[in-house]
Formats: sequence, structure tokens, C-alpha cells
Amino acid sequence: MSPAPASPDESLVDQGGTLTRSQRLDRLPFTRKHGKLLGASGIGWALDAMDVGLISFVIAALSVHWGISKGDGSLIASAGFAGMAIGASVGGLLADRIGRRSVFALTLLVYGLATGASALALGVGALIALRFVVGLGLGAELPVASTLMSEFAPARIRGRVIVWLEAFWALGWILAAVIGTFVAASGPTGWRWALAVGLVPAAYSLVVRWGMPESVRFLEQKGRHDEAESVVRSFEESAGLSAGQGAGPDAVPGAEPGTGPSAGGITPVSAAAPSAVGEVPAADAVRAGGIWSSALRARTAGLWAVWFCINLAYYGAFIWIPTLLVERGFSLTQSFTFTLIITLAQIPGYAMAAWLIEVLGRRWTLTVFLAGSAVAATCYGLADSEATIIAAGCALSFFNLGAWGALYAIGPELYPTAVRGTGTGAAAAFGRIASMLAPFLVPLLVVAGGQVLAFTGFAIAFALAAAAAFTLPEQRGRALAQ
Repeated sequence: MSPAPASPDESLVDQGGTLTRSQRLDRLPFTRKHGKLLGASGIGWALDAMDVGLISFVIAALSVHWGISKGDGSLIASAGFAGMAIGASVGGLLADRIGRRSVFALTLLVYGLATGASALALGVGALIALRFVVGLGLGAELPVASTLMSEFAPARIRGRVIVWLEAFWALGWILAAVIGTFVAASGPTGWRWALAVGLVPAAYSLVVRWGMPESVRFLEQKGRHDEAESVVRSFEESAGLSAGQGAGPDAVPGAEPGTGPSAGGITPVSAAAPSAVGEVPAADAVRAGGIWSSALRARTAGLWAVWFCINLAYYGAFIWIPTLLVERGFSLTQSFTFTLIITLAQIPGYAMAAWLIEVLGRRWTLTVFLAGSAVAATCYGLADSEATIIAAGCALSFFNLGAWGALYAIGPELYPTAVRGTGTGAAAAFGRIASMLAPFLVPLLVVAGGQVLAFTGFAIAFALAAAAAFTLPEQRGRALAQ
């Protein structure tokens, strides 16, 4: 177990006894306004997952109706991941320069329009090109959304909130499985109608742009203090507090606002206070080399390793599961139905991770779920009946998606505000290199040693990710670095 975090009174109150805006946000209970922000971010997240999930069903459908080869299927999948690698890196940089909210909305617009256009593709080449554009939007959206939500969530439940956000991925993937099963598999043009649903994010981007607040920490970094103060006050009003009034370090979601041990009038301040215990000063990080500075390089390396290995194993398995089931002799409808059942196991995986992340901490939760993923991948490779395929697949889905929830929670906590978007985006971009390789790697492994060898490879990747996760610092209960 990790050491207990610093006392809230030590880590959140500056030497003058006043609270910064970020500290005022950290002390609030989980309010209706937090819930609206989580819902708005989560819908975008679910739409992302729907798009990523749909492509696995589209590839399986095209292998039947167009007779595409595994090589063509790999190119279609990898084109999207190539776009995601670039999008994650560029999106993170832009989020630190023009704002989290603006980039979030832009990415929804880009991938929504490109996915809708994909439905009109007349050949594999056009589909590959459009999937690359889709990937640009998808890759940028995920790290930016988790960064924005992290910067608003109360410190004591921040990890849990980010796992809730990541849980929307399960809803999107389930939606993809439903659309794949009942639309993509409906006939020769079913896959086109499935992709046409991707136009929804384009419309939703308008809601995001005008309905979500900008990050207070970002606004302060840019000297926009009046805007930052207005946003903080809106959250305090949602909690029933006057400006600057603390909710107390022991406040919990649903508790009566302003009743904690530190409740009372606290003078709001305009500038950030000195860094809390254990935090990395933003100015030092930027001057000394950003995310690869001496203060940050160890956590950056560990985070990149986790991202690479989990992407390799996750996308290698889940992009190909429908197609591999068809190769085992199951019909297209059976294959999609099995995949839908396996996908449903993501929901309890997220629920368990959301509970454990504030009990065991981020590092232990991530490590345990990655180790469980390694065991489940091994079992899936050895499964030889419908029952064992579904059971092992559900276990893989449970542990793997719980690990994803913990990973998205821990990433933004490792960096100060000035490079938070860059740090989370760069790690995601590096991970997408593995997701590009995975679609090509699976056919090679299946030819060399069957599905047993392929899923053994995934198990090894998950085990390496677990080892890397254990090197990351525990941030449970700490305020985000300024």
C-alpha cells in the first residue's frame, strides 16, 4: 500500500490561510454541475468508443461482403490508429495553448464528419484515407477530455470520477456492438448505415463548445483571471456556497455543502499559491525540458511503457475478436453476438476499478487489473468451446477496461498544469504506435502459432504493462500540481 497522502490542511491551504481557485474547487462536494460536466464529457467519450468499436464489425462485414484480405483489414484499422497517434500528440499540445474545451469540441467535429463520410466510401483506399482523418479527431479527444475532467474533479474523489468518465467507453462499445450485430450484419450495405451513425458527434460538438466550462487552471495560466473566478463561483454556487467558502476536506458526494470541518468564509485569491507537498512546480518542469525534465522523466517513461503495452494487447485482441470468431466457424451474427456479450463485462470492470482506485490507490489498482488482463488473455487463447470463449472473453473485458479506467485517472495527475495536456497526449500518442502495429501483428501470430500464440503475446504485453505501472508514483488524495 502507498503511504497516506498529505493532510488536506497541509496540501490545500497556503501560508496565508487563503485558498487558491484550484483549492476551492478541490474542496467542493460533487455537485450537479460536476455531474453535467461529467455527462457532457462522457457522451463525447462514448461516441469515441462507438466509432472505434464499429470498425471491428465493419472489417468483419467487409471480409464477408467485399472479400477483403486480412492485410486490407489491418490497413483499415491501422490507418485510424495512425491518425490517433498524431491527433493525441497535437491535441495535447493545442489543449495547453488554446484550451481544453475548444480542442475537445474540434475533435468531435473532425471525427464525426469523417466517420459519416466513410459510409460513402466506394473502395478500400478511400476507407483507409477517411479512417486516418477519423483517427486525428479520436486521438486528440480522449486525453483532452480526461485532462479537463481531472482539473474540475474534487481531489479526494478525482480518480473515481475519471474512472466514471472512462466507463462511458463501455457504453459506447456496447452501442457499437448493438449496431454491429443488428445493423452492420443486416446485409451488404449494413456497414454503411452503421458508419453513418458517426455523424452524431459532429452535431454534439456544438453542445460541447457552448455548454462546457473552460479549465480554471488553464485560464489562470493564460492570465484570464476574471473568467477563472467566474467559473469557480459557478461551481461554488452549485454547491450552495458563497465565493471562496470551503466545503471541508471531508466532504463527500451528496453530503450537505459547507458542513465539513473547514467550512466557513475563506477569502478567494487570484493567483496560484506555492505548490503543494509532492507536486512538481510547472515553471521548473518547462524550463528543464517539459515532460522529459529530470523531475518528470521517470514517470513519463513509466506512463509511456504502460500506454504502449496496453494498446498493443487491447487493440490486438478486440479489433480482431469478431473476425477470429468467424474463422473459428461461427457465423457473422454469432460472432457479433458473442462480442456483444463479452463487451457487457466492461461495465462491472469499470465499477470495480472506480471503487478500488480510492481504496487501494491508482498504482495498485492499475497493476492488479493489468495482471488480471494477462491471466484472462492466456485463458482466452486456450478456450476451445462456446462457454469458455465467452467466459474468458468476459474476464478479459472486465480486467482490461478496468485497467483503462485507472490509466486515464493516473495520467493527468502526473504533470503540472502547463504540460498536463502535453504529457497525457504524448503518452497516448506513443501508445497509438502499438495500436498501429497490433492489427498487422495478429495475422502474423495466428499464422505462426494460431490464436494461442496471439493471445499469449497479449498476455506478455499486459504483464509488462503491470510491471511498468508499479513504477508510477501514487497520487491518491493529492491536489493537482499547479
